[in-house]
Amino acid sequence: MNSLSKESVTWVEIDEGGEGQRIDNFLFRHLKGVPKSHIYRILRGEVRVNKKRIDQTYRLQFGDILRIPPIRVAEKPDTSFIPACEFPVLFEDEALLAIDKPAGTAVHGGSGVSFGVIEQLRRARPQAKCLELVHRLDRETSGVLLVAKKRSALTGMHEIMREGNSDKRYLTLVLGAWQNTKQHVKLRLHKFDTPQGEKRVMVREDGQTAHTIFTLQQRWPGFSLLEAQLKTGRTHQIRVHLSHLGFPIAGDAKYGDFARNKELMKQGLKRMFLHAHTIAFNHPLTGEPLNITAPLAPELQKFLDRLGKTA
Repeated sequence: MNSLSKESVTWVEIDEGGEGQRIDNFLFRHLKGVPKSHIYRILRGEVRVNKKRIDQTYRLQFGDILRIPPIRVAEKPDTSFIPACEFPVLFEDEALLAIDKPAGTAVHGGSGVSFGVIEQLRRARPQAKCLELVHRLDRETSGVLLVAKKRSALTGMHEIMREGNSDKRYLTLVLGAWQNTKQHVKLRLHKFDTPQGEKRVMVREDGQTAHTIFTLQQRWPGFSLLEAQLKTGRTHQIRVHLSHLGFPIAGDAKYGDFARNKELMKQGLKRMFLHAHTIAFNHPLTGEPLNITAPLAPELQKFLDRLGKTA
């Protein structure tokens, strides 16, 4: 796509990277720095697709000719530096990429983070016409992360997940002695902002439905290793369900046991023990069954090994 000249009319021919996107989302991404209110204003009168007016819900088609009017904004020098980075590849074909995301790396820029996995991948693969996150992982969580390389794969994966036809499982170490071999947890979750502007989640009866299945894997004195299977995909779902039940995740700085976390850091656990272990689904374009696994991060395995020796 041509870079936008904000002082004159720009014409853009939509390729595979823009195909299927809502036009407002397309413009948000390609008119960075322009207020959303201004984008909606030009959408109401000055933007054209194939010389016709459209509304903000219009989905772009391959080959559409998009007219963007002159836009005057105070230009800010781009001082951000996004280092190109590839991540360990777990699976890749022409439509999908599955990587092993390290803990401590955000999946995308925003909320005080100037860049994340997706921006670094785009910088490392400038020839790629489409690289979009299929889903998200918390910054502190490691493991399987899916990226779509085609718009058709992205919309297909979103449908698969919306219909509940994917199986996502995590490994997590919690504080305490978990008793049940298998336990279904259905506690509704409510998102809110703290007075400091931080996004948080709590169990509340009027919240969104949330369902996690926990399976006990192993126990040590004071710790339990669980597999968590997500039946819904709410923000911080596993973390809040476990914290509410009195089994906070080891190293969780937001919902965990802060005094114990300090002790755990001295014992070598310097991050939250939550790892996106496997995801299974049928390929959105070929129908081929896929089961993608990310081995437990080395620093987490090392901590478990140490627990085994001291038990």
